[in-house]
Amino acid sequence: MAAKAIPNPYTHATGRRKSSIARVRIIAGKGKITINKKDIEEYFGLATLKQIVRQPLVLTNTLDKYDVYVTVNGGGFGGQAGAIRHGIARALEKANADFRPVLKTAGLLTRDPRMKERKKYGLHKARRAVQFSKR
Repeated sequence: MAAKAIPNPYTHATGRRKSSIARVRIIAGKGKITINKKDIEEYFGLATLKQIVRQPLVLTNTLDKYDVYVTVNGGGFGGQAGAIRHGIARALEKANADFRPVLKTAGLLTRDPRMKERKKYGLHKARRAVQFSKR
């Protein structure tokens, strides 16, 4: 007898920004956002970063309808906030296809392709050259 598959209550999605990768799970709840097993207030100090993370939920009027659980690594806090926002938007779209037009027009479903440029030989950084001197 084959085991019956149990339906998963979570909706999964992955968000990326720069070198940050966020694995996002949303489940019906009261609006609690947990990032790396810490509350959003504890994880992000700046109000702007918290606002970036909540943006997809605010646009779809689901701020108090879903609990969000995130595992994020790589990059800095700004990149991580962008990755989480991308992941939440993708998870909301997967949970309810009616959210797609709202999220798409806000540009939240598009992955930001900008990455750190690689360092070139003969230069200090990607574009920073040695200071010019006549003598």
